[in-house]
Amino acid sequence: MQLYRVILIGLLLVTSPLYAQEFDIDIYHVDENGIGAAIGSVTISSGIFGVVLTPNLSGLSPGLHGFYLHENPSCDEMEEGVKTVPALAAGGHYDPENTNTHLGPYAQSHLHLGDLPYLYVDKEGNATLPLLATSLKLSDFKGRSLMIHAGGDYYSDEPAKLGGGGPRIACGVIQ
Repeated sequence: MQLYRVILIGLLLVTSPLYAQEFDIDIYHVDENGIGAAIGSVTISSGIFGVVLTPNLSGLSPGLHGFYLHENPSCDEMEEGVKTVPALAAGGHYDPENTNTHLGPYAQSHLHLGDLPYLYVDKEGNATLPLLATSLKLSDFKGRSLMIHAGGDYYSDEPAKLGGGGPRIACGVIQ
């Protein structure tokens, strides 16, 4: 009898609307001239342990890249002082508690929810390894943007603010 309950619960989880929801986000190259060519997409889906982000991207430089959920649904460039900043209209990292603390996606006091796990790009310039965001729900993504930065991220505000990820190089809007 217990085995049947376990199977039934498993089937309910797999077929429930929350579990089955997913959406694809088109990702575009961004620079000071605005939004450029498409580089692929990221599928966002809800799983038992959090949100799964499955990239299907190409044309990126190999290595680890900072990957973030930004607060605004825009990839437009904006002026900051005397220079144009790629995708600045996306705003900052999604930080609903206004912690202004960059600790990474797996910190115990992870309230700065925009920090996603590293995006790994292979030597051919492709990113296809799924990522798990355990602190987020699918609803956190709606009306925001995904951002890829040129460099990695050391999940700290020291020695450089926001983990030293460098310039914004790719972006996608989540409707």
